[in-house]
Amino acid sequence: MNQWKKVKFLDYIKLNPSIKLNKGELYPFVEMSNAPTNARTPDKIVYATYNGGGSKFEKNDTVIARIEPCLQNGKAFRCNVEKGFGSTEFLVFRPNNENIDSDYIYYFMHLEWIKDTMAASMVGATGRQRVQNSIFNSLEFTLPTLHTQHRIASILSRYDSLIENYQHQIKLLEEAAQRLYKQWFVDLKFPGYENAVFVDGIPQGWEWKKVGDLVKKVQRTKQVPTNLYQINGRIPVIDQSRVFIAGYTDDIECEVDATIPYIVFGDHTRILKYIPFNFAKGADGTQLIMSNDLQRMPQTLFFNSLINIDLSNYSYARHFKYLKEEVVIVPSHPIAKHYDKIVVLFYNNIKNLQSQIRHLTEARDRLLPKLRNGEIEV
Repeated sequence: MNQWKKVKFLDYIKLNPSIKLNKGELYPFVEMSNAPTNARTPDKIVYATYNGGGSKFEKNDTVIARIEPCLQNGKAFRCNVEKGFGSTEFLVFRPNNENIDSDYIYYFMHLEWIKDTMAASMVGATGRQRVQNSIFNSLEFTLPTLHTQHRIASILSRYDSLIENYQHQIKLLEEAAQRLYKQWFVDLKFPGYENAVFVDGIPQGWEWKKVGDLVKKVQRTKQVPTNLYQINGRIPVIDQSRVFIAGYTDDIECEVDATIPYIVFGDHTRILKYIPFNFAKGADGTQLIMSNDLQRMPQTLFFNSLINIDLSNYSYARHFKYLKEEVVIVPSHPIAKHYDKIVVLFYNNIKNLQSQIRHLTEARDRLLPKLRNGEIEV
């Protein structure tokens, strides 16, 4: 600690550094919705034509959301492409000299006091307030030696590597469930298909039904407003955003009993989530779906049937009404039961992996300030 020194933020960390991008050329682009909460890399990178404006970043830059509630929810990532751009609502940070490490900056910007300082500077309309860049002009912090910075970043990086590994396993399990669905219910190569009798192109005893005719009426529940999402809490908040868990709440009146897993559908975003644990319903536009025939359309099968529906042709709208007009295939009870028996194991594994991710995230976040303050020797 005696070698650590107090420094001015902007002397060591560049804010929104200048990057040359050529207008009219394609570059990697990151939308705010694809900025991750508990990962170092964006959920999705697409290519878009650069026409000027927006945030610009290059490899190893730290990129953080500057609007509420994205800042409070920890939306941030490390740039893993040579050059790219994104939403104007990102702040970009980079080393300003050789005495600070880019990996260390990423973790340093996740400290609660930094996020609280940024949040305290926010101005603008409620629900769309923004961090003011001027907050960094007078900001100071204590900087460890470069060697200590490397050590701190290395320790925390191990947690993130495990988290990313578990996220990759989740993705593989989700893909396996969808592959099996397509094999059995799109290609119709289900167990025993060789001996099945087909009528009008589908096995005898199967039928096509509108999604709306399969949806059970779900009792309305108290929602958690976006501005009341907590970073930690007893009950996970599930909403229509791309982030799997959008926040937490301790309001037990909001808790939804998921003894039978729910399907969550984003009325605006079209995002689908399979939720096998108790949760709270997030902001407006979050639809809860339960099958009214769990024998022939168990939730695992219903979920993968809905994933197979393409609603991308509709413009910004309430998509649930369109979803209910789509048709899905409803198999016989034995085939539905067989599919559920296999795939429910995938989702149980996913649930366990998600739990591990949460525990690792909490452990990492508890460790971060202790390493940063020198409470733990590195």
